[in-house]
Parts: sequence; structure tokens; C-alpha cells
Amino acid sequence: MILIFSAPSGAGKSTLVNYLLNSRNDLEFSVSCTTRAPRGQEQDGREYYFISNDEFLRRIQNDEFVEYENVYAGTYYGTLKSEVERIEKKGHHVIFDVDVKGGINLKHYFGDRALSIFVAPPSIEELHKRLIGRATDSPEKIQERVAKAATELLDQPQFDTTIVNDDLNRAKQELIQKVSDFLL
Repeated sequence: MILIFSAPSGAGKSTLVNYLLNSRNDLEFSVSCTTRAPRGQEQDGREYYFISNDEFLRRIQNDEFVEYENVYAGTYYGTLKSEVERIEKKGHHVIFDVDVKGGINLKHYFGDRALSIFVAPPSIEELHKRLIGRATDSPEKIQERVAKAATELLDQPQFDTTIVNDDLNRAKQELIQKVSDFLL
């Protein structure tokens, strides 16, 4: 089975995904590719496979992606078919932590095999505060992410379910219940 997590940047998606991964031993994170530079303590092969634009475009031409997207001008993100195959060969369920367009594309690709979960911030204002608190982006990049978030929130109905991350403990409990129900 496939679990797809999408959210505007700063909504808490990765926090919830990491919590879920630590709660169950039958799940495995699908590492995406990106052309952006690593942030903070990110490591190649753990959070993302960091590759060049040329390498990414070569992989597109070779049909190596389940899905990919030019998320921000000149910055690509994508899911390798080989990554999904690697996880499924181990008998594990695949977890995707992807942008909103990627989540929609993955849901279309996997259909009923997938549960798509939209993690929503309590408000755009709170999202802005979280992005500032991260201290990983410039003020211009934060504004770009906030503007993109307002558009991404409109895609929320295209997901199977939504978790509003206004209270982390409640969001974690809701997540465990929804995933357990789906995997049964």
C-alpha cells in the first residue's frame, strides 16, 4: 500500500511523517530527487537525492520517474520508479512526502492502492510564522512559499483526507487512526 503526504511548506508534514515512521515498522520513506541545494542538516540519500538539473532532465528522458514537477522556477522534485520498487521488494508500505501537485499525480498513478493525506496549517498566518521560525529560507523565499501555500490550499479537496495540524498531539493521534484504518 501507498501513503501519500502533501502540504504547503511549513504545515508540519515532515514532522507527522517522521512520527508515523517511528510508530510502525512496516513503513518505509520513499526518498525523492531534487535539484535544490540541501538545507540545514539534510543529507543526500536520506531526505532527498540531490542531483543536478542536467541529471534530472536525463532521468526524465529515460522515463525513470513515477512523477516529477518543476515546483519552483528551475527547481525540480520527483519520485523515482526504482525507489518504489526497492521498498515494495522488502514487503514494506511506501510513504511519500511530496509537494501538493506531486501528491495529486501520485494518487492518480496509484489509485485505490494509495491513501492521500493533505496536512493543512491552521492558517496562512501561522504558516508564515513557522517558516520564519525554521530560519532556513530568505525573506523572499518565505514570501514565495506563503503565496504558493495559498494556491495549494485550494487543491485540498483532491486528497482522500485532511489533517489540520493545529495541535501536534491531536494530529498525531488522528494520523495513526487514519493510517491504521487504511492499512487494514
